[in-house]
Amino acid sequence: MMQFTCPHCGPRAQAEFVYERTVDSVVALDAPPEDAMRTLFTRNNPRGVDDEIWRHTYGCRAWMVITRHRVTNEISAIRAVGPEALT
Repeated sequence: MMQFTCPHCGPRAQAEFVYERTVDSVVALDAPPEDAMRTLFTRNNPRGVDDEIWRHTYGCRAWMVITRHRVTNEISAIRAVGPEALT
């Protein structure tokens, strides 16, 4: 099990967090339907470092972007996003 350091709560077990998606799969609200479908459903699954969106669901409920290596699970950065990032 991995351990994440929540920007608000400190080190916590991965079980408290829920994976949402990779940052590059977020679709703009004004995107044409064809682009939205391609972005959501036609993605690569590359090895290496990727930015992922996670939520501290069983803690402070904050959203964060975790930069994680997909093979080694090494975490190089965690940053809060959303309204919680401003506090």
